[in-house]
Amino acid sequence: MTTVHGATLAVIAAAGLLTLLRLVRGPRALDRIMALDVLVTLAIAAIAVGMTTRDDTTAVPVLVVLALLAFIGSVTAAHLIEKREGMR
Repeated sequence: MTTVHGATLAVIAAAGLLTLLRLVRGPRALDRIMALDVLVTLAIAAIAVGMTTRDDTTAVPVLVVLALLAFIGSVTAAHLIEKREGMR
């Protein structure tokens, strides 16, 4: 592992910890939903860095599935928040 890979993983880990803090503290549902979306994005980034470290591309389908699930989750959450705002 090079220094760049190590530094990148350290930054991703720090961002993950801060995102977990936002996920736990909230205060609104939209904050928690966005924190969950950021966590999935950070997981995708960490897997991608790990793939470059090992020179292995077998996890590419996992990255594609995670990206699609994150996108669908974000769109669904936005739709639900919009519906909730319309009910008020």
